[in-house]
Amino acid sequence: MPVKDIEKLRKEKEESLFSVSLVSSKESIVHLYNKLYFGHPQCQEQLDALIAITKTAFEERTALQKQKDILKQANKNEPWFLSNTICGMSLYVDRFCGNIKNVEKKLSYFEELGVNFLHLMPLFESPANESDGGYAVSNFKKVDKRFGDINDLQKLANKMHQKDFYLMLDIVLNHTSHMHEWAMKAKAGEKKYQDYFYFFEDRNVPDELDRTMPEVFPEGAPGSFTYVPELNKWVMTVFHKYQWDLNFRNPAVFNEMLSIIFFYANLGVDILRIDAPAFLWKQHGTTSQNLEEAHIILQLIKECVKIATPGMALLAEAIVAPQEIMKYFGTGNYKTKESDFAYNATQMALQWDALATADVTVMLKAQHLLLEKPYGTSWITYTRCHDDIGLAYDDKMIADAGFNPYEHRKYLKNYYSGNIEGTTAKGALFSVNEKTGDARISGTLAALCGLEQAIEYKDNFLLDTAIKRITIMQAMSCFIGGVPMLFYGDEIGYTNDYTFLNDKDKSYDNRWMHRPQIDWQKNELKENEGFVENKIFTATQKLLATRKAIAVLSDKKNITWIDTGNKSIAGFLRAWEKDRIYCVFNFSNATQKTSWYSFKQNGIVPTKLYDYWSKLIFDVKYDNEFLELQPYQFMILEPR
Repeated sequence: MPVKDIEKLRKEKEESLFSVSLVSSKESIVHLYNKLYFGHPQCQEQLDALIAITKTAFEERTALQKQKDILKQANKNEPWFLSNTICGMSLYVDRFCGNIKNVEKKLSYFEELGVNFLHLMPLFESPANESDGGYAVSNFKKVDKRFGDINDLQKLANKMHQKDFYLMLDIVLNHTSHMHEWAMKAKAGEKKYQDYFYFFEDRNVPDELDRTMPEVFPEGAPGSFTYVPELNKWVMTVFHKYQWDLNFRNPAVFNEMLSIIFFYANLGVDILRIDAPAFLWKQHGTTSQNLEEAHIILQLIKECVKIATPGMALLAEAIVAPQEIMKYFGTGNYKTKESDFAYNATQMALQWDALATADVTVMLKAQHLLLEKPYGTSWITYTRCHDDIGLAYDDKMIADAGFNPYEHRKYLKNYYSGNIEGTTAKGALFSVNEKTGDARISGTLAALCGLEQAIEYKDNFLLDTAIKRITIMQAMSCFIGGVPMLFYGDEIGYTNDYTFLNDKDKSYDNRWMHRPQIDWQKNELKENEGFVENKIFTATQKLLATRKAIAVLSDKKNITWIDTGNKSIAGFLRAWEKDRIYCVFNFSNATQKTSWYSFKQNGIVPTKLYDYWSKLIFDVKYDNEFLELQPYQFMILEPR
């Protein structure tokens, strides 16, 4: 058969597949679309445009990408991203290695560590002095020249996929930079583009909205509106004054952003991180966060992605209370049909709680909610990220654990900011709200775990203790379920970087202290046995290798918390069919014990347990005897 005929048949087959997908999803798309836009004068016109955008995205997908889509969907009962073999790292390209071309050169570094999934922090054009770390985008399709260009990014994505790496990029749906083309045209008086944003003639409506909308950055960016002198109007700016909120009440805005989502998908993105989805819909008399319409927007996006680019998973970056985060996986008929991933920010914060208090009780009080995550979705698990650490769990959980919520939170803030006797943490408070007393925490993993102080004091005992604390924090993130995401520099033990204080564009934001500039001479110390860098790198390397070696650590919604009988020891069972792994963690700086009964509570009673970490085998003894864990020791135990 001639090549042209083969190509014709291939295209006809693809057209048929697309048509089948569209038919199966179109009713849902129309239903969701009408819930948002029914009655809008452009409703039908923009719905037709939405279908056309989706079809074009499918047609522009390469043959290799379509083949990967099929492979990722091969197991209908278990999405590809649940695998225990995926381990990630999040990084700023410029601060990690300068530019995108250098990231390609560093792929061997990630392979050595055991990382095969990269989250490249915002890469697209944003004003240098008003970028919010790249989240104030002035051009969604143009790579910022600091990092290279779109060809460099495409080449990197291709190289990563050849090496079976996964790529995650951000899309900022909620807002643009005030220097974006749409904003500039709005300033110039174009009504079409003014309708892309929320503009107000005076302060009356903004004042009403401000009464119920919490301030995101009360210190540096109070209020949610900014005066635009070119128009003598006020524009909504929930985050910073240079970030204009997009008006998703306008269906043209939805379509514009959907086309950008598909642009990223067809670059080769495996997971798209949707920034700040909780803020997508604004409504008088509410907090304008986590509203039903925001979820409908995400569900509509998911339906379109499922048709055109089904190999791309979606991550909702919603750092909200546990009962709210569950909604981002979808509810009702849309359960598991909204976001594939969410950040387990609650668990992250609870680990810091346990580390500061040597008490896992608050952590356990939150698990009944976290276990509601539906099968087929997953967490990003982490000890820290580019952002601050917020104590994103409920006062009720603290009270149920027997603590006074106000005093407990105050203790944690003082502990990690170094403002209490006995702490070894060297962090700082971020976004302090003087009205409420609320604040979040900045600092690297190493600094918050005591390594910075240990180095200052030249104290080997404190040094060893800090490394144990770093390792136990990373260990729980690796084994608790979900995809572990390291933050760059943590794998080598970077302490706080205070140079941000000398940069006028960063000095107001102490989160830059935990966004280090990588010194590759320091990183090469990972080869020197006995050095701090070597100890932390090899421990991290071993954690990732251990995770990859144990299939039951895939996210099969297979976690059961166990009663250890000790407030300092957290324990859970990961089980699937005949495979079982017990994970126990001592968050105390003292030796702690747990009864052997801890391993007999869930069906099969083991007689021997092999610890993947120490390589030791333990005989399971009587219930009135004990397994002993040294300070900050953890065990990954398999019945033998």
